[in-house]
Order: sequence, then C-alpha cells, then structure tokens
Amino acid sequence: MPALEADVHLYRGRLELRHLKTAGPLLLWDRWRLANPFSRRLVLAELLPVVGRETELVLDLKGWSTRLSERVAAALEPRVAAGGATTVCSRSWRLLEPFRAARGIRVVHSVGSERQLARLRRRFAGNALDGVSIHERLLDAGTVRELQAISRTVLAWPVNTAARARELTALGVTGLISDRPGELHAALAAAKVR
Repeated sequence: MPALEADVHLYRGRLELRHLKTAGPLLLWDRWRLANPFSRRLVLAELLPVVGRETELVLDLKGWSTRLSERVAAALEPRVAAGGATTVCSRSWRLLEPFRAARGIRVVHSVGSERQLARLRRRFAGNALDGVSIHERLLDAGTVRELQAISRTVLAWPVNTAARARELTALGVTGLISDRPGELHAALAAAKVR
C-alpha cells in the first residue's frame, strides 16, 4: 500500500505540514537550510480531502503540546470513519496517548537516538506496540529482532540508498521512510531487473 508521510506542527493555532522548524515568526530552518518564513504553508485541512483511502496517511507529530494530539485526532475523525488507512507517530510519546484507544489509527513510537532506544526497551519490554519507527543508524540484526518481539511493524528512516534498503529489509524491517522515494524506488526496481 502506498503511504504519504507528513510532519505536523501546531503553530499559531494551525496544523501546519512542514519539515522545517520555526524559531518565531521570522525564521524557518533545518540544519543548514533557511527558508522564507512568509511563504505559504500547507495545513492538514488542505491535505486530508485529497489523500484517498487507498493511500496510508502517516502523520509525524512534532512538538510537546497535547493540544496538537487533540486537534489532529479531531481532524482525522472523518477519514478514519471512512476507512482511510491512518498512522500517527512521534518521538514525543505522550503525544501518542490520546490515539491508543482510537479505532482505525495505528500508533507508532518513533526512536531517534540510542538514549531513546534504551528508554523504549525499558518502558515497553513485553508489551505489544502497533509499530516502531527508528533511525536507520540504530538498526542491526539484534535490534531488529528485539523490536519485532514487541511490534509487527518496524519502520526505518531515512533510507535513501538501495544498498541500505536491501540490508534493512533482509534484517526484517517492514517499511522504509525515504527523503528521496522516487530515486530509491527506481534504484530498487533497477536492481531487481539485473
């Protein structure tokens, strides 16, 4: 099933979809990139009507405010009621709590550091999670097996080369998140032809 992933930020009362972070109203940034803070920003209400039920929508919740979770849950109600495949994930796990009892929404705990991985191991040992999304640099055969013991879904990010994609799928990773999905898909398709 194809999937579309978007980062969701609650900013000035709006559910904005953007990868860039904000430092007040005058700066949008990410690592070494700056962007025009006055450019138009896509909001969740504009995306939801155009993503079909057959496309899984993956929303990565950014920030710390539980108001973000409440607003996203309310916005997703019509999509979920219509049977649209929907996943929410976050590195701030408390943002996921309101979705755990929701039907039709897969809840994925994201892990981006060794420290967070250790916390996941302690907190969820013996539990059954809907999914885990983890930075690819943290994955090896033992870690993938360990994650499979608590979750059927193990997603890796960012996976931008065909070689790493093949390594991770061979280890048992069930999904890949890429910054360059078109290039990755083409590279994998070409590798299968040869």
